[in-house]
Formats: sequence, structure tokens, C-alpha cells
Amino acid sequence: MDNETLEFDLETLVQEGHLDTIRERFEQLHPADIAAMINELEAREGWTALALLELAEQAEVFGYLDHDFQVELATVAPRAKLARIVVEMNADERADLYNELSDEQREALMPGLVQAEREDIRRLAAYEEGTAGAIMTSDYATLPPDLTATQALTKLRREAPDKETIYRAYVVDEDRKLIGSVRLQDLITAPARAKVGGIMETNTLAVAVSDDQEDVARKIARYDILALPVVDADGRIVGIVTHDDALDVIEEETTDDFHRVGTVTNLASSVGEATILMLYRARIVWLVLLVFGNIFSGAGIAYFEDTIAAHLALMFFLPMLIASGGNAGSQAATLMVRALATGDVEFRDWGYLLLRELAVALALGLTMAFAVSFLGFWRGDASLAATVSLSMVLIVVVGSLIGMSLPFALARFNLDPATASAPLVTSIADVVGVMIYFSIATSFLSLPS
Repeated sequence: MDNETLEFDLETLVQEGHLDTIRERFEQLHPADIAAMINELEAREGWTALALLELAEQAEVFGYLDHDFQVELATVAPRAKLARIVVEMNADERADLYNELSDEQREALMPGLVQAEREDIRRLAAYEEGTAGAIMTSDYATLPPDLTATQALTKLRREAPDKETIYRAYVVDEDRKLIGSVRLQDLITAPARAKVGGIMETNTLAVAVSDDQEDVARKIARYDILALPVVDADGRIVGIVTHDDALDVIEEETTDDFHRVGTVTNLASSVGEATILMLYRARIVWLVLLVFGNIFSGAGIAYFEDTIAAHLALMFFLPMLIASGGNAGSQAATLMVRALATGDVEFRDWGYLLLRELAVALALGLTMAFAVSFLGFWRGDASLAATVSLSMVLIVVVGSLIGMSLPFALARFNLDPATASAPLVTSIADVVGVMIYFSIATSFLSLPS
């Protein structure tokens, strides 16, 4: 049975009260698939379905739900039952939910939690959005260096149900300062009396709570690790960022970059759930700005009105030439935005990359000029063919250099390079292309006296 049929069945079964049937179907599904179906229900129906699960599975499914829907469920769920679910959730998911709740919902939820959990939620929720502290979890395993391998395994076995991961435990001193880490595999294979301090790796990679979350996610991907410890200013471990949270960050940042490349401001929800007004607001600002930017193209055409009137064949090639410059610029901008985002290139590489792009753009422009030169002969004469060919070379070169340089310029002023989007680069290349084309035409082609 496909997901679409299952979703329809779930809604119908909830409405008709066939709860035992729902339980049987849920037993065959992964929590993420259950969450995907519950997301499609109304809040009260969703709570009815969620409440059919065991408490531990309720918390796991709840963590997979969209944040907006979590808030809706928190509104309709009984306070005591919601508190029990929150207790079972991962620490970072609890903090995310806390940040989404209203003040009234927070005040209603907190009395149902023990003091330690309340303090943990408030501490994690207090970190600035977009930092390592905001995405870390406090469910990590630590070991003192003086334990034996056997004692360490016993400790990890006892704590495992409450930890996000025990595949790597972090070794700390009396002040909880991070001094190393040890893999579960190494503890299992080590001699029983071997000390943790002798088994651990001392060059453990760590990040600060204030580090940018995208940089943290990039390090996890680069070093292919399950988790990365987070330390405070004094070197004390305060949490870990796990690979699944890093994946969420990368997905979020990639989505933001794609939106900026399309000159779309950040959406408050997914595209599928966005309202007409939200989509309008996200797109209108840049579109209006680019409309006024294109006025300069019209002004350039008006300036060369005499040349155009004398050689109407020039207008045949205008869309093709302008589009070529914009396309070349968009390609270059896309490559540079991605390279800057991944750290493949840095600002100091601009000079070398500029020369390389110049060589590539010249080769592209000459190839494209050769292709259009035949159209120039067909529509006119050798002078027109030379005008179109030379214009094509210069427009492609200039468009490519604009597209490559604009992300660097924005990065230099601490702006997001993704703002050097295809529409923005194309608009600038259009204006420059018009000026280049008709300036060459005025020089090459004779005007009537």
C-alpha cells in the first residue's frame, strides 16, 4: 500500500474511531513514516493518533513532526501527557520545541518537568540562533580518564538509554574540561584493566558554542564523524552536535542559498505549505528592484536610437547577445557561490580565479562568435558579421567576469554571496551588454548623413 493511500486511511480511521486498526498499522511503520502521516491531519486528530503509541515511540515520532505542527499539538494536548513526551525527547529537540512555544505554553509545560530538565531546556534554548550551541544536545557520554575499560563499558551500558550516542565517549577531567575521546570499539577491544586515559585519542576535534552552525556541519561532513563536541570559553564540554543535526543544518542552508540564488527572500514555511501572500512577499521585493534595474537597458537602447534606425538588422541579434552574456554570467556566479559556500575557494583566490575565468570566457566567447558570424552574413554583410561576432566575445567575457566577481565582492563586505543570484547577474549583464553591442555597432557601421 502506498503512502498516499495510508494517509487517506489514517484520516478516515481516526474520524471513524477505529483505533485498534491504527495501532496495528503503526506497528508496521517507521516513526518517520508515522510522523509524515500525522503531519497531514488536523491537530486534534493528530494527537488522537499519536496517543495510541507507547510513550518512547510518541517522543520519537513527535521529534519527526514539523515544528509548526508540534506547536499545534502542544496547544491541544493535555499538559501532563505533553510533559511526559517532552521528558522522553532528545535534549536538542526539547529546546527547539521550547523556542517555538508561546510564553503561555511554556509556563504551562514547565511545571510538569523536573528541575534538571527545566534548567537544561532553558540553557540550550538560550544560545543564539545559528550557532553550535543552538543545535547541540546535552545527551552525550563522558568518562573520567582513570576508569578501566571494563568500568567504562559498565558505565556506558548503564547510561546508554539516555544518551544520543555512545559510539564515542568524551574524556573529561574534574572540571569537565575536554581532554580527549574514546571510541566504543577501542574500549571493547582493549585489555580489561587498561585505563581510559591510555586508550583515548588526545587530538579530539571540538568547536566553540559560538561557532557558526554551517561551519560545524561542514566539519562533521569533512571529517566523516558521528558527532562533534562543543566546548565553552574555558574548554569545558557543554554538548555535542550529531550528524543528523548537521544534515538538517546543511539542508536548511542549502535551501536558503537556493532561495537567494532565485532572489527569493526566506520563507517562513515550506513551499508546499506557503500561502499565496507568503510567496508574494518572498518574491516581490527583488522583482520590483530588478524591473527598475532593467530601465537602464532601455535607456541604453534609446541612447543609440540613430544607430538602430539606420541598421534595423541589429535588433535581430540583440536578444541573443544579451541572453548569452546573462547565461555566461549566471553560470560563473553559480560556480563561485557554491565554491565559496563549501570553502573550496576563498577571497584571496580572487586574482587567480579572475585570470582563469578570463581565459575560459574568451574561449567560450570565440566559439559562440564563430557560430553567430554566419547569421551576421546571412542578415547583412561582413561589417554586421564582425559587429555581432566581436560583441559576442566581449559580452560573454564581461558577463562571465561580472558573474564570477560579484559573489567575491559581496563576501568581502560580509554579505551572503548567494545574493549574487542569476536574476541579479543577468540584469547587470543586460545593461552592460546593450552598451557594448551598440557602441561597437556605432563604431563599425556607417550612419546616414
